[in-house]
Amino acid sequence: MPNLRNAKKAMKQSDVRRIRNANVKGHIDTMRRAFRKLLEAGKVEDAQKLVRELDQAMDKAVTKHVFKANTAARVKSRTMIALNKAVKAPKKEPVVKKEKVAKAK
Repeated sequence: MPNLRNAKKAMKQSDVRRIRNANVKGHIDTMRRAFRKLLEAGKVEDAQKLVRELDQAMDKAVTKHVFKANTAARVKSRTMIALNKAVKAPKKEPVVKKEKVAKAK
C-alpha cells in the first residue's frame, strides 16, 4: 500500500485504467471470435459488417492506448485477409451425411 498521497492517487488511476482496458480488450476479443464463427458458417455479408465495427473498435482502442498501433494493424490486416479469402472462395453447399444402411445377410 502506498504511503504518499500522489502514489495513492496513481494506484487508483491505474486500477480504473486496468478495468477499462480489460473491458475493451474483452469486447474486441468477442468481436474477433464472432467474426471467425461467421466466416466458418459462410455468412460473408454479416462478417463484412462486423469487420467494419471491429476496425473502428481497434482504432478507438489505439487512440485510448489500450493497444499499440502495430497490434491493431496486424489484427485488422489478418481479418481483412480472412474476409477476402472467404469472398473469393466458391460457395460450398452444406454436406449432407448419408446414413449407413445395415446389410441383410
